[in-house]
Amino acid sequence: MVIVYFSGTGNSKYIAEKFADRMQIEAHSIEENIDFGQIFDKVDTIAVCYPIYGSCVPLIMREFVKKNMQFFERKKLIIFCTQMLFSGDGAKAFARLIPNCDGRVRYAEHFKMPNNICNFALFPMTEKEKTKKPLRALEKLDKVCSDIQKGVVKKRGWNAFSNILGKTQNIAYPKMEAKARASFRTDDSCIGCGLCVKKCPMHNLELVNGKVKQNGNCTLCYRCVNICPKQSCTVYFTKKPKKQYKGIS
Repeated sequence: MVIVYFSGTGNSKYIAEKFADRMQIEAHSIEENIDFGQIFDKVDTIAVCYPIYGSCVPLIMREFVKKNMQFFERKKLIIFCTQMLFSGDGAKAFARLIPNCDGRVRYAEHFKMPNNICNFALFPMTEKEKTKKPLRALEKLDKVCSDIQKGVVKKRGWNAFSNILGKTQNIAYPKMEAKARASFRTDDSCIGCGLCVKKCPMHNLELVNGKVKQNGNCTLCYRCVNICPKQSCTVYFTKKPKKQYKGIS
C-alpha cells in the first residue's frame, strides 16, 4: 500500500503522514517530481488524501488521477478527504472520477480539520478548532487503521443522504472554480519576494518586473493567501486576511 496526497496548507498532509506512520507505508505528495507509475506498480492498494472543496475534488488532484488513470482503474482504493464542516459525499466524489471502482474501494472516510479560509467572515479561524479538530481526527484515524488491518470495509459518503448533501454543494462549485482560476490578486503591499510563485502547486504564478502575475490556473488551495509575508494575496474572496492559517503545529 502507498498513500498519495494533495495538501494546500497542511491539513491533508497531516492526515496522510499520520496514516503512513500507523500503517508503516510510504506517503508522497502528488507535487513530488517522482515516477508515480513505478510506485503504483509495486502495490495493490492506493490510498489518497485531499481537501474537499464544495464536495468536489480539487483540480490538481483530478488532473493527477487522469494522468495516472491506468493505475487507479485496477488498484484497490482507500479514500480520505479533509473537510471544514460537512461535505456529504466528499470521498464518493473521488470515486466518481474512476469508472466502476466502487467494488475496489476498501475504505472511505472524512476528517474534520481546521479552517484555512482566512479572509471570509462566515468561516472564522479559532484557536479552539486548531487544537480540538486534529485531536479528534487522530482518534478517528486510529479507528480507521484498526478497521483496515482487520479487513473491515466502510464507505463514508456512499448513502443517499450523503449524496443529497453533496449535491447541494457541488451544483454551485464548478462555477466558483471557473471564476477562481483567474482570481489571484495582490495589492501595493506586495514586495515581490516570489514566495507565492515558488510555492504555488499549479505553477500558476510568475514574477514579472517585480510583480506577481497569474496565468488562470488556480486550484483554490489558499496556500498563497496563508503564506504571504505581507498578507498581500487573495483568491476568490477579495478581502485581505488579518490572520493566516499556518497549519497544525
